[in-house]
Amino acid sequence: MKKAVWSTHRVLGGLAAAATAFGALSARAADPEPARSGFYVGGHVGYLFGNATATFADPIGVETSGGASPYGTFFGGVQAGYEHYFPSHWMLGLEVDMSFPSAEDLAQVLSYRATAAGTANQQLEYLASLRGRIGYGIGPWTPFVTGGIAWASTRSSRTDLTTGNEDASPGNVRAGYILGAGVDYRLDSNWSARAEYLYTSLPLNGFVFATPARYDSLYDLHRIRLGLNYKFGTKEETKAERPDRGFGSWEIHGQTTFIFQGYPPFNAPYSGANSLPPEGQSRETWTTSAFLGLRLWRGAELYYNPELLQGFGVANTTGAGGYPNGEAQKSNFPYPRYNTSRLFLRQEIGLGGEREKVESDYGQLSGERDVSRVTLQIGKFSVKDAFDGNIYAEDPRMDFLNWSIWASGAFDYPADRLGLTWGFMAELNQANWALRAGYFLVGNEPNANTFDLALFSRGGYVGELELRFRPYDRPGAIRFGTWMNSVFSGSYNEAVALAVANGVTADETIGQTRRGRTKFGFYVNLEQELTDDIGLFSRFSWNNGKSEIVAFTDIDASLSLGLSIKGTRWGREQDRIGIAGALNSISGDHSSFLGAGGLGVLVGDGALSYGSEGVVEAYYAFQIAKGIVATADYQLLVNPAYNAVRGPVHVFSGRLSARF
Repeated sequence: MKKAVWSTHRVLGGLAAAATAFGALSARAADPEPARSGFYVGGHVGYLFGNATATFADPIGVETSGGASPYGTFFGGVQAGYEHYFPSHWMLGLEVDMSFPSAEDLAQVLSYRATAAGTANQQLEYLASLRGRIGYGIGPWTPFVTGGIAWASTRSSRTDLTTGNEDASPGNVRAGYILGAGVDYRLDSNWSARAEYLYTSLPLNGFVFATPARYDSLYDLHRIRLGLNYKFGTKEETKAERPDRGFGSWEIHGQTTFIFQGYPPFNAPYSGANSLPPEGQSRETWTTSAFLGLRLWRGAELYYNPELLQGFGVANTTGAGGYPNGEAQKSNFPYPRYNTSRLFLRQEIGLGGEREKVESDYGQLSGERDVSRVTLQIGKFSVKDAFDGNIYAEDPRMDFLNWSIWASGAFDYPADRLGLTWGFMAELNQANWALRAGYFLVGNEPNANTFDLALFSRGGYVGELELRFRPYDRPGAIRFGTWMNSVFSGSYNEAVALAVANGVTADETIGQTRRGRTKFGFYVNLEQELTDDIGLFSRFSWNNGKSEIVAFTDIDASLSLGLSIKGTRWGREQDRIGIAGALNSISGDHSSFLGAGGLGVLVGDGALSYGSEGVVEAYYAFQIAKGIVATADYQLLVNPAYNAVRGPVHVFSGRLSARF
């Protein structure tokens, strides 16, 4: 009996102690943390879906309407707000956000209708909201509800099927309301992650075209999104306070780059569809992006690179083989568009021996690794991330802008119109050399955004040998690359023969010659430090020039040479001067195709007086503050698009880039 009583007392005492401990833990979790209040900014990604109900009344045709048509796209965007945590651990906040549809083809089309006389659609430029937020802090978690006003900019477009004329509207802002709920999770004193659901209603709204056809629509939209926020005014944790080397540790980098570029009028007796307009032109491009790295198991790292892309290159990114803006996309966006630019898994397998330190950077977590190692990488990224690198000329956000200077011009590497693809690569690295090889998806036709999924019967194969050396104790490297693309493309000679036989241009016949073909080439890439402040670089590249360029630019042979100079001698160690030149040419088959009215990926004046294309580029990069750099850039284009009777063209650029 005493034993039973003793046991009962022990159980009751244990329960009391557990209750006391739980109460203390709950109280501590519920304690208000004033440092958590403050302003924040961040970004988000997710999936947007819903129903579009639209009616298209065309007075020439028959009115068409429909029930709810499904809509869906991935999206990305930004948000900023303020939140205040009260002693009662309730949270009140206010947030403004903007979301932008994916850069994929047709992702922005909300609804589409057609009659016998015309077609019409409505496109989403952005979706925004101003919302109040109410939440309750429970330790690092804050579940919340939210609601407020929403607005969207939509662009309406009608195409007359009789004339082919298009009647397009500027952006039309329409209002609605938004409701939702989610949860925030505090990662550390500055960063928090978020998952949320948002419902947006855009009530009935009408737009009248000039015809005067009318388009009426209403939208019920749902968003599921993930976000990351940075809060200002709190103490940032030091490296010693964070487990940066272990499983689940992560690092984030961000950048934004704005480029304004233009050129004055130049001489040109004629122009074509892919010509630089001789009247002169100026355009701007802007990108902003994040690069998130996460450690998984031993040696494994997952990387994710969401980007917002906006702007236009001069002449809609045409007019020269050595195009003057490396940030200009082949898909032009009047409003920002979201793109998953990189999403890949990297596995490093150390082979033992000497170790090296790795600094945190874009696409690279900090830490240590074996010098002797095997690296495997699979997912979405740019072939240029792994091949044809050069420390003095490889990044148009920081150094040279011209395509034929920051890359091997004749390297037609697999990519979509944004310069990215899906693939696999492997690397064996040793102290003085490295060997790389990879397989990548190619477009289903030249200059395409849709990949050919006939694996291995279609695709791009790339190999590279890098040799490192130290003449006079100055580091240098040379890279020998070779590549082959198995693609669906047309023959220059066959297209010209058909054009002559039928009295049409080669651009009208190239599609008839497309079938499975092989395109191949090579490059040699040199970098060499000359002094502590001066580096030399050079590239030579060539391809067989028999069939269409698939993804990069209209160059079949290219030679470039340049210098990169630090500003140490004039007391500006972080500033840089770059001076370089390139000579680009195309094959005889390619030249005949352009002369017969053919259009390449970037060039095609309708006629051709052939001359090799020359490029000279010089820039000065001035560091305003750590991570913020302003650049003045000048380029001279001689015989742009290989046309000796057009130009020369003087291109001036200003670039502002910020990184963290």
